[in-house]
Amino acid sequence: MIKKQSIVALVLFLLIPPVLGLGGMLFSLINPEIAAGHPNYARNWHLLNLLKNMCSLAFAGVVAVLWLLVCLMVIRSKQRSLAWLFLAALGPLGLAVLAMLNDRAPAERDRYARFVRGLNGFARGAWELCTFVMIWVLAYEAMVLTRTLRIWIEAATTGTSVAQIVNIQNASSGMWAFAEGNEVMYLVVLFYLLWPMVFCIVGNAAARMAPARAR
Repeated sequence: MIKKQSIVALVLFLLIPPVLGLGGMLFSLINPEIAAGHPNYARNWHLLNLLKNMCSLAFAGVVAVLWLLVCLMVIRSKQRSLAWLFLAALGPLGLAVLAMLNDRAPAERDRYARFVRGLNGFARGAWELCTFVMIWVLAYEAMVLTRTLRIWIEAATTGTSVAQIVNIQNASSGMWAFAEGNEVMYLVVLFYLLWPMVFCIVGNAAARMAPARAR
């Protein structure tokens, strides 16, 4: 059984990329220079520029609210105090801490919560550390795989060699490193939200298959 709050948290988190994409599209569409050649150019330029900046801030605010709601849903799913919401300011690290909190009201069929509660202090610490390292490694490897696939697709569609594309990316390595860092952090949060669900689904499937094999 997967808690409703966990599903809501996952859905809210998956909304963040579309919201960012829509905000970026609107930001690029609003061009203050279209006021050129019209009366009151200076005033119209400043109004359009203000609209562009407000649009950017508005979508950034929506993303911030979505992130707070994601963390809130994780906290509520574990029946913890709202005081833990301050960890949302730490981004993926904060959500990792929230994911490690004990569930004070585990569902009857929540295999992951029951498994974690059954570990002693030392085993629990080792489990959470291994989970933390595994998720960050998987997120990084997924980013590398995605980057490689994007390069191959761009090379196939544009006729540019892979080496040329890599050289172009290396010329603006700072921008690419920032984007890939954000991608890794996004995947870390996504994996943390999915991990208990996958654990329960696999555990339930294994439990149903066990009686069949016994026959």
